[in-house]
Amino acid sequence: MAETEANPDVARIGVGVLGATGFIGTPYRAELRECPGVRIVALCARRPDLLNAAAEEDGAALATTDWREVVDHPAVNYVMVATPDALHREAVLATAAAGKHLFCEKPVGKDAREAGEMLSAMTSDQGLAHFVPFWTRWSPAFVRARDLVKNGCIGDIKVVIYRWFNPRPALMALTWRDDPALSSGGTIPDVGSHAYDTLRWILGEDARRVLTHAETITPAKADLGNVNLTEALEPHADTDAHLRKGGTADYANISIEFESGIHGSMVLSHATYLRRGLAPELEFHGSEGSIAVDRVHGRVNLVRPGGHLEEVAEVPAGGFDLGNRFAQWVIPGLRAVLAGARQESLDLPNLRDGLSAQRFTDAALESARRSTWVALEEIAVC
Repeated sequence: MAETEANPDVARIGVGVLGATGFIGTPYRAELRECPGVRIVALCARRPDLLNAAAEEDGAALATTDWREVVDHPAVNYVMVATPDALHREAVLATAAAGKHLFCEKPVGKDAREAGEMLSAMTSDQGLAHFVPFWTRWSPAFVRARDLVKNGCIGDIKVVIYRWFNPRPALMALTWRDDPALSSGGTIPDVGSHAYDTLRWILGEDARRVLTHAETITPAKADLGNVNLTEALEPHADTDAHLRKGGTADYANISIEFESGIHGSMVLSHATYLRRGLAPELEFHGSEGSIAVDRVHGRVNLVRPGGHLEEVAEVPAGGFDLGNRFAQWVIPGLRAVLAGARQESLDLPNLRDGLSAQRFTDAALESARRSTWVALEEIAVC
């Protein structure tokens, strides 16, 4: 028996998805279809061929290339924005104006000004839920590392090192993430927002300033036009398409100074050459020891000052597949708000966290442009 049939007081959730057929929107829709009491009502995407197939799969009442029709649909009370970065702002502001709840992909805007404007709009009505999918907070290895840090297992944290590598195939075609008109800055905001949110979630503080070197180190790739990431990932060695380099950085090295004086180093990459699994993804070095987090192999290791290595946790290898994320966290959080809970009372990532991440990535991008340290307080927020 469905949840709403068993309990008629449980509010039905009608979802409208913008960017419904993309690399992110497609698996999100699959998870939503498995959530009791949730109906995918309306879909928007740029390509009618993919859109019509998705609408049939979801049983959606509306399939359109106009996102406004999704936001305005009377049966939609939850809007998912899973479009390219530069297309978030207008849709989020319209969602807030319509008094509807929001799920917004990260980075939440083109820059921190947009992120701040969206936060102000969504929080002007205290009854609206807003969720930003910083999924790494629930990766078992990171959860264990956070517990160890919070419990003082390694004393005062002095240095953190983060390596977030997401290698793309050498023959992959260009996508909107390589286009500075659509992406908020390539690899730095794409995976750097996840990495930074993980650090501030574990450490409980924000960065104070950053120093960045960033480049596009992957050779020219095929420009196939209007393709999604799934299509771009298919090998294109024999294509006659025009080759050109991406317009956003796919490699960055960021030095970080946190508010309490913790120092950090973050290496971010989508380049083919930097591969996962060679070294721990994340390290915390403290006055009483060090922690190494290896999601790929499912290990959390501890080293004491004498050099003795001990494995303190073994978690599922990979650490990237978290199951149905909407059933576990997104929909329960939304239901809590629908029942009267305040967004701020929920231990869930939201637009405030999205704005914090955007200030960090904006500062990192500005530092790369200026070749100097940039304080986060220099980044303008609406």
